[in-house]
Amino acid sequence: MPKIIDLSLTIENFMPSHQTMPRPVYVPYLTHEGCLDLGLGVEGDPFTSAIEYMGMLNHVGTHVDAFFHTNPDGATVDEMPIDFFMGKAVCLDLTHIPDLTDIDVADMEAAEAKSGVKIDGHIVLLNTGLHARHYPEPSVMTSNPGLTTEATHWLADHNSRLHGVEGPSTDRPNSNAFPSHRACRDRGITHVEWLVNLEQLVGKGEFWFQAVPLKLGKGSGSPVRAFAQLDE
Repeated sequence: MPKIIDLSLTIENFMPSHQTMPRPVYVPYLTHEGCLDLGLGVEGDPFTSAIEYMGMLNHVGTHVDAFFHTNPDGATVDEMPIDFFMGKAVCLDLTHIPDLTDIDVADMEAAEAKSGVKIDGHIVLLNTGLHARHYPEPSVMTSNPGLTTEATHWLADHNSRLHGVEGPSTDRPNSNAFPSHRACRDRGITHVEWLVNLEQLVGKGEFWFQAVPLKLGKGSGSPVRAFAQLDE
């Protein structure tokens, strides 16, 4: 049987979010105890249920950016094909990259060589160790390294249509230039942000990855349940 690695951050009330975005509200709406007062079910067998309320932006937690997020003429998340968000993948070890610094082409090439996988059409996941170093402290929102313009073009040149990172963004939070997002916009590629457990994929070679978004009408992005499937 294949081994499944869950790569998704648990959605919790007031969990950390990008520094420009409000934190989510995720609270009980109905509880089993509260339902007893509604008198549902039958005598001797009351029916109760639990329901939670969610109020959050679609770019909080583990999520994917639709093309429309950075390109007013780009496809919205409901218009993008489901198979865009799944495929063969590899995880690169970039844990030596310090917080708030750049991941450049030389870093990508060295990590590719170390992985033993020649990237060609792969979904590329970048393990920087950010989540383990910072979560759940607020510093996780303001400490991630970022991909340079050239590194993002390198991914596109290797036919990688989708890549994934730890933390809230592919760009450094100490810069307003957004080089990676702009390069993604220009090359027609995108990314999954705020993945976790990537350290479990380092050295595993090629594997299957999936991060399918909700079908949000005209959405610029969506939460996803991301996972990797290892044939072990």
